[in-house]
Amino acid sequence: MNSKKNAFYAQSGGVTAVINASACGVVETAAKSKKINKVLCGENGILGALNENLIDTSKESKTTIAKLKNTPGGAFGSCRFKLQDPVKQKKEYERLFEVFAAHDIGYFFYNGGGDSQDTTYKISQMAKKLKFPLQCIGIPKTVDNDLPFTDCSPGFGSVAKYVATSTLEAGLDVKSMAETSTKVFILEVMGRHTGWIAASSCLAAAKAGDPPHIILLPEVPFEKGEFISQVKQTVKKNGYCVIVASEGTQTKNGKFLADSGSTDAFGHKQLGGVAPVLASMISKIGLKNHWAVADYLQRSARHIASKTDLDQAYAVGKHAVKLAISGETAVMPVIKRISNAPYKWKIETAPLKNIANVEKTMPKKFISKNGFEITSSGKRYLSPLIVGEAPCFYKNGIPDVASLKKYSVKKKLKSF
Repeated sequence: MNSKKNAFYAQSGGVTAVINASACGVVETAAKSKKINKVLCGENGILGALNENLIDTSKESKTTIAKLKNTPGGAFGSCRFKLQDPVKQKKEYERLFEVFAAHDIGYFFYNGGGDSQDTTYKISQMAKKLKFPLQCIGIPKTVDNDLPFTDCSPGFGSVAKYVATSTLEAGLDVKSMAETSTKVFILEVMGRHTGWIAASSCLAAAKAGDPPHIILLPEVPFEKGEFISQVKQTVKKNGYCVIVASEGTQTKNGKFLADSGSTDAFGHKQLGGVAPVLASMISKIGLKNHWAVADYLQRSARHIASKTDLDQAYAVGKHAVKLAISGETAVMPVIKRISNAPYKWKIETAPLKNIANVEKTMPKKFISKNGFEITSSGKRYLSPLIVGEAPCFYKNGIPDVASLKKYSVKKKLKSF
């Protein structure tokens, strides 16, 4: 009889350019473990466990698993699904543990952001209550960089690199045409409640006067009059103006400029596009403008990923396995910054109960007094996170990504 237990791994929430590197870290490390038998991945996040849709990674080649590091998106499928309160609704939890028991699962790894870590924590508490032997480890991931306790969140560095690069390149484009054409360019980036992504655009500027000229953050209440005045001043001074705006830009009463009126599965406001709202304001003062929404492009751009980010994503996946087999549960590996120059970091551990549903916003010391720029201390924090070019291998001129066979594990239970 095999004394080794199987591990369950799943991806949750919005995906990143490097989340699959964390998956690779889990699968490769587990394969070398003396305590883990197979890594069974949930298809489409926690739904894979509820619906007993499990993928046997042991049947994939080592080459394919290694290629996950070169692959953006969520290789096993992700989801936005919030488990019900275990006190009010037990059926989901009963089902999960039925599946875990049926497939001899003793390790649970959930790769996601704050809402996902809430799921991991709830499952760890239920396992404790049921006296079910299950080590639950959260694996950090979010482009928003809003997880507490970790210096940065895997996924953020690559988005930051993409946004800074796009700001630099689009800025040069606008500057070259500004005399007779577009005066203002607006780039909308992700960031519902935190401005980390928009802030990272500041890394495009090599000297004073370089784009971005205006950065809009959710942490700074939007004042239309001040904004328009700043746009006019910038165009008068430089001949053009580049704006990077967080999708969560909001007024002092908390109303999103781009509130679409609907919510997602986690109850978050769906945002309908802040760039066209800003463009409309600028058009009314007679300045020709263009806008773009980075949207999924910013979080899927593996070809321009940060090597620092890729290394950290793999490291947290690897460390998660080490924590689990050492007997830890209800914890998450976090990144601890040791120094800025040279940039050094290590992996530490934090309890999930302090992480779930907590958002880390931009510190005031990172934001300029006028609210439109990032301070030198903010730049010192951001700069190392985009350093290094992650190796990207190509085939016929485009990235060579992993093509999983996704062997399904035979179901043993009735449909949920």
